[in-house]
Amino acid sequence: MAGITATSCNNAEKNSKADSIAMRRQFAESPVLSPAQSLEKLQVEDGFTVQLVAAEPQVVVPVAMTFDERGRMYVAEMTGYMPDTVGTGEEAMNGKIVILEDTNGDGAADTRTVFLDSLILPRALCIVGNGLLVAEPPRLWYVEINGGRAGKKTLVDSAYTEGGNVEHQPNGLYRAMDNWIYNAKASKRYRREGSRWLKEDTHFRGQWGISQDSYGRLYYNNNSENLLGDYFSPGLGSTNKNQRRLAGFNENIVPDNRTYPIRATPGVNRGYMKGVLDDSLRLVNFTAACGPLVYRGGLFGGGYEENAFVAEPSANLVKRNILKDSSFFVIGRQAYAGREFLASTDERFRPVNLHAGPDGALYVLDMYRGIIQHKTYLTPYLKNEIGIRSLTQPLNCGRIYRIIPEGSKPVNEVLNNNPADLVKALGSKNGWIRDKAQQMLVDGQLKTAVPLLKKLLEDSVRSLADLHAIWALEGLHALTLDDILRVYQKGGNISANNNALAAIPSVLNKSNVKFITEFLAETGSHAEYAPVTAYLLPALQKLDAAAAKDLLRMLYHNFPNNPYVADAVISNMQDREAQLLADITGWNPDTGLIVRRRLEKVMKDIKNNRQANTDGALAKEYPRGALIFKTVCQTCHGTDGDGIQSLAPPLNHSEIVTGKKQRLIAIVLYGLTGPVEVNGKLYKAPEINADMPGIANNDEFSDADIAQLLSFVRNAWSNKAEKVTEKEVQAVRQQYKGRQKSFTMEELK
Repeated sequence: MAGITATSCNNAEKNSKADSIAMRRQFAESPVLSPAQSLEKLQVEDGFTVQLVAAEPQVVVPVAMTFDERGRMYVAEMTGYMPDTVGTGEEAMNGKIVILEDTNGDGAADTRTVFLDSLILPRALCIVGNGLLVAEPPRLWYVEINGGRAGKKTLVDSAYTEGGNVEHQPNGLYRAMDNWIYNAKASKRYRREGSRWLKEDTHFRGQWGISQDSYGRLYYNNNSENLLGDYFSPGLGSTNKNQRRLAGFNENIVPDNRTYPIRATPGVNRGYMKGVLDDSLRLVNFTAACGPLVYRGGLFGGGYEENAFVAEPSANLVKRNILKDSSFFVIGRQAYAGREFLASTDERFRPVNLHAGPDGALYVLDMYRGIIQHKTYLTPYLKNEIGIRSLTQPLNCGRIYRIIPEGSKPVNEVLNNNPADLVKALGSKNGWIRDKAQQMLVDGQLKTAVPLLKKLLEDSVRSLADLHAIWALEGLHALTLDDILRVYQKGGNISANNNALAAIPSVLNKSNVKFITEFLAETGSHAEYAPVTAYLLPALQKLDAAAAKDLLRMLYHNFPNNPYVADAVISNMQDREAQLLADITGWNPDTGLIVRRRLEKVMKDIKNNRQANTDGALAKEYPRGALIFKTVCQTCHGTDGDGIQSLAPPLNHSEIVTGKKQRLIAIVLYGLTGPVEVNGKLYKAPEINADMPGIANNDEFSDADIAQLLSFVRNAWSNKAEKVTEKEVQAVRQQYKGRQKSFTMEELK
């Protein structure tokens, strides 16, 4: 039997190699296909069809899109992205915002109007009132819309992006149910009140793309993780800047990261590494996950509502995930194994963003490019792949598709400014229509809609319109506690009730503070509502500090080993953590309580940060190092060097950083893959991205630059170590000359 097994294994290995060679031959070329030809290469789930909405020259390199109330598409064209493998001319002012319109209702755009031009790498759009928010790094603009033409331009934020490169800068501009605008790869949110723009801190989320479900919870991802998200409303929980991680935010919703391309995908940045591609040269796991969309369109049928779709341009596919609520948790899984919702055999099909439409369709933005990896991390392996199949050109393509059920003929539902019609639209089965109707009520400050909204809430039957009515009233400054209670008392849906509770700070005042205190004592007695109750206490504390303190005590007494309640409690105590610890230990000396352990972790982080080097002397000593850190490293490791959840481990207090110089140089030059131990803690996927790219082959950075970068991080924050010299970088580069593969910590030991 042993001999038979060995023979079988040998034959399998030979067959595997043969399959790999055959696959290479089959996809040895990557010709530029016409829109019609590329459409034929798409394979979509049975029961659906893909339609071409727009293609070059109507649209070029689309990366973001939004619809107005008439169904017109505003599209950001990032024409300047990676003109070649070294990014020559990427700063050219050739980006545009264009308006595409389907005037005859056949689903295809037939007119193109340039709304804005001469932009540098525009990346996100959001319609607010009679204007358009436009993200053009580093600035965020608000541009008035005058009959389809650009009007007055107002600067909203001069530092919308701070550092980072094209792959690692804020984006999304997603207008959520709570009337705030959120971003991926950022910790800022925005809101317009009259002529003023408000800006606040929020949780850091994701990398490229952001979406919400029907309960206003946000979803996002990073390039190697399928889907991340929040269990609670997005405006909660960001009140304690000393907390680095809160249970219930940045949760791994779909931990399965497998992908199933229908063609060989050797053109991925680390395709040479074992385990990145399978024996048929197909991508095994996500490497460029982006553009998540929670589908709420109502057109696909019940089994697809609240499904999360995720784009993977490196593997030329779009994945479908199924989400399910359990208490306040969201649990997700891939819809099926071994296949995808949408996939293509055209290597240049690059879905980079997914959007819902006013017709209920799912829209796919296809850059239609050969190169999608940014120059900062481009490996020699991928450069070779690009050269073999001539993937650099052309640069003037782009397609937008829509996916609809076979046999359906969906049309855009056009919204008008009639308050009664907009209130009715809050009950639409299409989530885009519900969102837009709410936004129009708020943007127009249509006060005559207030009695209609309140009447809607009086219906004893719970509906999706309830939450939109709550937040429409909040945006109209007409929400009352009675409105919130009406929704909460309908019962039966924990997620809906938690969303309604999140609006309490906007109605809390001196006349109702006593009642609300009693009400929160009741909600806080239930595990499913206790975290949100705790998140509401900072608002209560402003009016009745004693009552807030009593409720906080009640919560950690009742749920001392619930991590969601523990983190929510700690979020109330910025710079008062020592006081909270004394209260907890005075009540219960048990050192194993989760609330105590999580509090002690926060206090340890505070101590580390206070020891950090915060003056500018280091940046003056190593100016290039400080600049490179800001543009390349901090997007994953954080400005404070303490790492970012789901992305990267800390550099601060890291023996890898302050230890052997040769080891650190090798990591930065060639990258690091797999688990890494820092300060006795093992970091591995999905807690962090398991692959850090190197910069040895990036011509932007000289060896002197890299020496400065390493000297900077070895002495920033709480670190203190000998500086790195240019000669030391050169020596390590010479030692590993010709190396492409990333290191593992085992190798470096």
